Amino acid sequence: MLNRAARYFPILEEARRCLQGEGRILEIGSGPEGIGEFYRYPFIGCDVWFAVQPRKPMFPVICSGTLLPFADASFDIVIASDVMEHVAPEQRTSLIAEALRVAKKQAIFGFPCGASAFALDQRLFVDYRDRNIEPPVWLQEHMRHPFPEGDLFQNVPEGWTVVRKANESLTFHYWLMRKEMHRLWNYGFRCALRVTPGLVRRILRRFDADPSYRSIFIATRHQPA
Repeated sequence: MLNRAARYFPILEEARRCLQGEGRILEIGSGPEGIGEFYRYPFIGCDVWFAVQPRKPMFPVICSGTLLPFADASFDIVIASDVMEHVAPEQRTSLIAEALRVAKKQAIFGFPCGASAFALDQRLFVDYRDRNIEPPVWLQEHMRHPFPEGDLFQNVPEGWTVVRKANESLTFHYWLMRKEMHRLWNYGFRCALRVTPGLVRRILRRFDADPSYRSIFIATRHQPA
């Protein structure tokens, strides 16, 4: 639970800064809930399938992130959080291109980035097995492909500017994922998010530092003068 907050809080902070209120948002690879855990306005969430019934305020659409059934610039903001590492390397640039195509103002991509992050997840995978716990499906999928690098954004189309921000230091992410193996810690994290979300947000931001587990890339479209 806290791990999802750690990755979504900075993304939503960027989105709110861009929108200055409500706006039309698409989340690629949302799963059944996506930003809806922490965002109360309606948004579109798309995925190749939904393991359980999607929850409001999300409106679900079944599709591939590399072939979106939406018109150009039809969303103010497009979000892809912890999706890129689940996509085959040869399809990653296609997903970025589609996200930028349908984004009017901004596209935000957050994902585990680089060899150090991949090595950390390999270590975490062994930790689960050593504790006789089945590794989560998402972690099993992380083992399939090398993690993407920041050079994915070297050739974005003209008219876009991309900025990178660190999200979750490697040491903090490993500590957090180890704690989330325990039910009591998970319960405590959930209570803290419910009772003092602002305080939790400020604490989490202190651990957004390099070397990071995850990078957030904010692509902003240049607006006409």
